[in-house]
Amino acid sequence: MSIFEDRVDAGRQLGRRLVELRGQDVVVLGLPRGGVPVAFEVAAALDAPLDVIVVRKLGLPYQPELAMGAVGEGGARVLEEHVLAHSRVSQQELTAVEEHERAVLENRVARFRKGRTRQDLTGRTAVIVDDGIATGSTARVACRVARKLGAARVILAVPVAPADTLSSLSEPDELVCLATPQQFSAVGCHYRDFSPTEDGEVVQLLDAAAKRLQASPPVSSNGTGAAAQHAADLDEDVEIPCHDVRLQGRLHLPVPARGVVLFAHGSGSSRHSPRNRFVAGMLQQAGLGTLLLDLLTPGEERNRANVFDIDLLARRLSAATDWLAMRDDTASCRVGYFGASTGAGAALLAATEPAARIDAVVSRGGRPDLAGPRLPAVRAPTLLIVGSYDHEVLELNRQAKSMMRCPNQLAVVQGATHLFEEPGTLAAAAILARDWFVEYLLPPGQRRR
Repeated sequence: MSIFEDRVDAGRQLGRRLVELRGQDVVVLGLPRGGVPVAFEVAAALDAPLDVIVVRKLGLPYQPELAMGAVGEGGARVLEEHVLAHSRVSQQELTAVEEHERAVLENRVARFRKGRTRQDLTGRTAVIVDDGIATGSTARVACRVARKLGAARVILAVPVAPADTLSSLSEPDELVCLATPQQFSAVGCHYRDFSPTEDGEVVQLLDAAAKRLQASPPVSSNGTGAAAQHAADLDEDVEIPCHDVRLQGRLHLPVPARGVVLFAHGSGSSRHSPRNRFVAGMLQQAGLGTLLLDLLTPGEERNRANVFDIDLLARRLSAATDWLAMRDDTASCRVGYFGASTGAGAALLAATEPAARIDAVVSRGGRPDLAGPRLPAVRAPTLLIVGSYDHEVLELNRQAKSMMRCPNQLAVVQGATHLFEEPGTLAAAAILARDWFVEYLLPPGQRRR
């Protein structure tokens, strides 16, 4: 049974649970890779620095998903004696697995630490975050590593874990867990979306967290400053009336808001697209508002023809834009469209409406050709982002670019296919989109990055 939409949702809920730590001398440590997106949200909620604590599971030679222990930085090691006793793994086999995992660990430490100084934990509170706990092996070794690095207090915080595992953990000073389901089979079973996190995304999140702290105003003597600024941000579910339906959306606004980006997804569901949520998080860190918008109802989405009804999608996108213009907190905002797949065609079509005042458009893996003969009428500066291995769509974007008269660019992300699933490619696309929208939607003094 799903408890969390994805790691972003889990991290935001966990951050709210830990909010009393805001203002204390805290370092948030994510366990790569899946724990880092959760930790990123916790660090944002606490206005605290984000770092990683690198550990590796020691999987059984014939069943790698089952942990017989874990290793961490600084030579730390934890063994699951009961697993070893039942598995009859030889010392030679254990040594071979450990040597392999330590080599992987050192490689990842070098990748994550490159150009970045490790956060000093001496005398501080270390909040160790993962996306969940199963056996607890990696959590145990992570706590030991943090203690070895000088942490005065170690808090282990996770969205989900089995109760019996939590009761067996003695390493942390404090445990925070949002859910302990009775039927626990695997961490991923409790997420609606449990897509793998790549090394490139970990690096990008660490960079974004560092930039967030650099851009945050200092905390004043009365406790205001960066924490108050983030606390003031609006983040809520919204319903937008549109003819005979009500569109569902997720609105995030900095205070004050100067620019907001509407997301148009080809399948209709922008709110639950992990890729759109990842990009939205990047835009939010830069000081932009975002509206993740479901252009189709769940019933409409089941009819594949609606995904290609560009006129319908464009009308609904325009209706959402009008709704923003009627709100006091967004009426004066510059507006951008971020379209993916057929949603990009709808975004470009909506941007050609005579009354539309759209200041920038970004298409990721999009189908701008679906805007057809209206492409020359697009006035907003437009960035087309396509993967180098998405050959058919890349050619369609090249043809669309040749028809456009507005300021436009075609950015090709090397090594990416249509969904940008390859390591680091989605982060590269998100950075391109962020920089484009910041350039055209935000005045220099409003930028957070």
